[in-house]
Amino acid sequence: MQEPRAKGLIQYYNVDRGYGFVIPYGSKDPIYFECTAFADGLKIVSEGQQVSFRIVLNDWRHVAEDIQP
Repeated sequence: MQEPRAKGLIQYYNVDRGYGFVIPYGSKDPIYFECTAFADGLKIVSEGQQVSFRIVLNDWRHVAEDIQP
């Protein structure tokens, strides 16, 4: 079963290092993501951009995956 999609805003994205944080609506806690989490076709995101994504638990923390505009 797939996790439900969340929506939120990109808080920070470092293009050179390929990681960033997204804040889900209704939360103060940022979720980490890597550029490998972008959905097909998405190449870059901007701070303040609205996105949808899935929150999954990796080995030790929650991360955002399948990030879409």
